[in-house]
Amino acid sequence: MPLFRGSVVGLQSAVLEGTLSVRLAGEFAIRQGRRTSPSEIRAWEKSLPVLARDLLDAGLDQVEVAVEYQLPLTSKRVDVVLAGVHPRTGSSSYVFVELKQWTQAEPVEDSDDLVHIDAYGRRPVLHPGAQVAGYCAYALNFVRALEHTTDAVAGAAYLHNATEMGVAGLRGLPETERSRLFTGGTRGAWLDFLRSRLADAPGAEAMDVLLGSAIAPSRQLMAVAADEVRDREQFVLLDEQRVAYASVLQAVERAKCSDRKTVVVVRGGPGSGKSVIALSLLGELYRRGIPALHATGSKSFTETMRRVAGHRKGEVKSLFTYFNQFISAEPNGLEVLICDEAHRIRETSANRFTRAAQRTGRSQVEELIAAARVPVFLLDEHQVVRPGELGSGPVVQDAATRAGLEVVQIDLDGQFRCGGSRAYEEWVLRLLGLSAGEPTRWDGDERFALQVVDSPGELEAALESRSLQGFGARMTAGFCWPWSDPRPDGGLVDDVQIGAWSRPWNVKGERAVGGAPAASLWATDPAGFGQVGCIYTAQGFEYDWNGVILGPDLLWRDGRLVTDRTATRDPAFRGKTAAEFDLHARNVYKVLLTRGMAGTIVYAADPALREALHSLIAAARSRV
Repeated sequence: MPLFRGSVVGLQSAVLEGTLSVRLAGEFAIRQGRRTSPSEIRAWEKSLPVLARDLLDAGLDQVEVAVEYQLPLTSKRVDVVLAGVHPRTGSSSYVFVELKQWTQAEPVEDSDDLVHIDAYGRRPVLHPGAQVAGYCAYALNFVRALEHTTDAVAGAAYLHNATEMGVAGLRGLPETERSRLFTGGTRGAWLDFLRSRLADAPGAEAMDVLLGSAIAPSRQLMAVAADEVRDREQFVLLDEQRVAYASVLQAVERAKCSDRKTVVVVRGGPGSGKSVIALSLLGELYRRGIPALHATGSKSFTETMRRVAGHRKGEVKSLFTYFNQFISAEPNGLEVLICDEAHRIRETSANRFTRAAQRTGRSQVEELIAAARVPVFLLDEHQVVRPGELGSGPVVQDAATRAGLEVVQIDLDGQFRCGGSRAYEEWVLRLLGLSAGEPTRWDGDERFALQVVDSPGELEAALESRSLQGFGARMTAGFCWPWSDPRPDGGLVDDVQIGAWSRPWNVKGERAVGGAPAASLWATDPAGFGQVGCIYTAQGFEYDWNGVILGPDLLWRDGRLVTDRTATRDPAFRGKTAAEFDLHARNVYKVLLTRGMAGTIVYAADPALREALHSLIAAARSRV
């Protein structure tokens, strides 16, 4: 729901009473659980009175106005949506409006989509015409009431403080009905545009349709996704992978024919094909015209999936979302919700900023189960690595049972990462105490290489040699060193220091720094080789050669592995007990040690652990 909804007359009344920004800020605080920024309040106070006056001068008193309309399944908000009757067709008509207070702007060199604004310190921002066009396209892709009325939606950016001269460079972006650009200097054209899209007739009914619409991917978007995901990737599924794939499709047919809701749980270790199943299902479901979404709890993983699946068609990216975006989803609004990396499910979608009015009282897994007629959970229980994460088969089973739902569970026995070496995965589990039995000697496996080295420099050199041969290679470490922000000159700080050797962690955020890729691309961009990855960027990914630094939080004492909570620098473990840290630390290293497909090279900071690893791997006949 928007922060404000009412007619143009109602909007103008709130402006004249001086209560509009107070009302908006109050609603924002209730829904977002935090205060509105001063800049946003200023924007409301400066722009909304101008828009109200323009609508009145255009003779559109009865048009319905939604201020700060939140696009479904995202945190993005459209400044204003106008709803009413089209003057020519008599059908519902909508205008999405992006309001800017800019007085001057210029395009970034060699780009029509990016612009420079002095107020943002010359930081590039998206062209407002491209911004509003994206909002229109997204709404058409997900608001089912708009699915067959694509000509009913128009978009415009209104720079009411700007002159034509001040933003002349922005005219380089070709205009469409969804990316029109108006300034204070073209106010007459702006009013004509509004009159061309909206009649002076009540718009409440049209707004009711928009705000009350079912939310699901449109058939057109699914058709595009079928081409991008299913037809382009051509995945081959084997054995249990095929069973899992067929079981989901069977559950979909059962839900359609007999109205039976089924929860599907697919459990598998690293590289067992969980994400391949997820993408194969998405492509097939889209081909069949069945509404489905993909969700994870990992920004890095979701951004990479968007990059891979939406490489040629940007709109496909919107089909990849996050677990916490279903906190208020319509029950069974989707046919299928594919929860990939479901071990990342948290106890609740709410956080410390969530107000009581937003809290559902349900766990996150209950919200995800409720959101679709066939919720699918793909998980690896040994990858629960952070406090608050609890995704496991029993947790899903318990929530489904309480809801009276049938659960179908498939275990993936195949091992596709780690060279298909089940022996290596079992060796890792026993080393870390995650399966029964003492640590065992590594006797080698022709399908997978394992080596222990005596210094991080030796580890990096070995990885670099593989990289020069054309293999993908990355090094990771336990979170035992500080993680600094970039230096003022834009360089990364060499935080991971072991003796004379030092390297930086991967970039923290989603902007490339000094030639290093954004965090979500560290595992897949070749430029990620020079940084040390951690669990937050490595989980969910794979590369040919895997280098792992076992930090000082992992020690060898009295013939077994122990953990040391005092050595961690991970803020997620502040205030946690040693026992809580112990299990998560072992799972962290299990994830880090199983990212490689061809081989793993290990260095241990603890001398005793390094000696133990040499002893355990001494007899190896692996192909290092």
